[in-house]
Amino acid sequence: MKELAGKTVFVTGAASGIGLGIATAFAQAGAKVMLCDIEEAALSAALEQLRLTNVDVDGVKADVSLKAELVAAAEATTARYGKVHILVNNAGVGGGGPYGAWTEASWNWTLGVNLMATIWGIEIFGPLIEQHGEGGHIVSTASIAGLISGESNAYNVSKYGVVALSEGLRRELAPRGIGVSVLCPGSSALKS
Repeated sequence: MKELAGKTVFVTGAASGIGLGIATAFAQAGAKVMLCDIEEAALSAALEQLRLTNVDVDGVKADVSLKAELVAAAEATTARYGKVHILVNNAGVGGGGPYGAWTEASWNWTLGVNLMATIWGIEIFGPLIEQHGEGGHIVSTASIAGLISGESNAYNVSKYGVVALSEGLRRELAPRGIGVSVLCPGSSALKS
């Protein structure tokens, strides 16, 4: 997608960091943006700040690791904007220690937010993008840890999953008019 004005974008993890940067860039390009985040206060603050620039943004609180909450967020988005053209699966959490320090709760939380929310996002929003026939795009935030794993933790495993999913979907969804990209930001800890 090259023309963003008037398109609708749904961004998870949108109240801060990379997600807020992505949401801001889309809004400044003339897109209508639905910000989604689990942190209600941060979401309200982000919306308040963005609305000062006279952009068309709205927000929905959701724990994206819970499929039902992501379905409700999709319903809120289509109720507000009618269509969705771009999905940005950006929500993410760090987590999980190395071998010997693993816990079931840590693995479940990290995989739930980082990988399963991406899967659910694509499953829920993909058909919404397809149905209007105008094409669209799916962007999922992984990490350099999804390409180079230096540790045996849930975070790295989840990010490898996002990369693998995105690479496979790129070929599958292209004939349907949906582009797929994966964002793999680095870490300041990796810089020398």
